Amino acid sequence: MTYAAIILTGGRGERLGGVDKAALSYRDATLLDHVLSVVDDASEIVVVGPEKDVPGIIWAREDPPGGGPLAGLAAGLRHVGAEWVAVLAVDQPGLTKDTIARLRAPGRNAVLTDHRTQWLIGVWNTAALREALPEDPRNMPLRKTLQRLDPVEVSALPGEARDVDTPADLDTLHSG
Repeated sequence: MTYAAIILTGGRGERLGGVDKAALSYRDATLLDHVLSVVDDASEIVVVGPEKDVPGIIWAREDPPGGGPLAGLAAGLRHVGAEWVAVLAVDQPGLTKDTIARLRAPGRNAVLTDHRTQWLIGVWNTAALREALPEDPRNMPLRKTLQRLDPVEVSALPGEARDVDTPADLDTLHSG
């Protein structure tokens, strides 16, 4: 099953003092570089957020910027032609190629779960996702839209679902 990937990078990073999470350093690269390496086998890779000098990527922005993750997802979906799409946030240093393979394995909508559902780590049927989007996705909850698609839950491996939201998360990222 071929798939596309949408990586959402446009968050404000408020709890980190407005830091551009995509540019944060991780293992001699950036968080964006890391997530891109996890989906380098995708037929299309769409990054939603401020454009950077990264070749081979389709760049998208919600209009106006700052409309939240669902608006970002809608902006990215406009560029996806594949039947399936991995939807990921850029601040996920625990993601691996195996994460994506396990999410793709059920052949249906799937989302990663640990102690909570990780709505920004999932694989979705593109047509169903488009159909589920509200007419105006700005500032609408992503979770409610994706829940309606009845995804299978894929259990996260230790550390796989961690994200970088706070200064403590950033410290852990740099010490790990």
